[in-house]
Amino acid sequence: MILRDMTANDIDAVLRIERQVHAHPWTRGNFSDALAVGYLCKVAMLDGGMLGYAVLMRGVDDAELLDIGIAARHQRQGWGRKLLEAMLALAREPGKQRAVLEVRAGNVAARNFYRNAGFVEIGLRKDYYRAQNACEDAILMGREL
Repeated sequence: MILRDMTANDIDAVLRIERQVHAHPWTRGNFSDALAVGYLCKVAMLDGGMLGYAVLMRGVDDAELLDIGIAARHQRQGWGRKLLEAMLALAREPGKQRAVLEVRAGNVAARNFYRNAGFVEIGLRKDYYRAQNACEDAILMGREL
């Protein structure tokens, strides 16, 4: 796996993966905005093709994982964990204490994935995710860097 900076030219490929793996995917505008404001946006490449991507926002004392995805055909092979660990390694810098993220309460697979990576539940945002006819809570998770 080769990790490199995401560019605007990557957004179409990133969106294809995003739409495969997320029930409520980010939009082109979300990724363009993340690049424009200087978030840490990376793509993971494997054998010349895009394996996955991740977006991380560095705060004053923490880093927030905003989005991560591995192409469906490469899931359950350890690539997600490798990408997550690579992003956490990039987040480590003086003053950064922990990494945080939020995950849909109903996304049991993702919650287990993050637990296995050392994240613990630290909070709840009621009705955070809004769908057409329903709302879903967000579970806040954190891990020391």
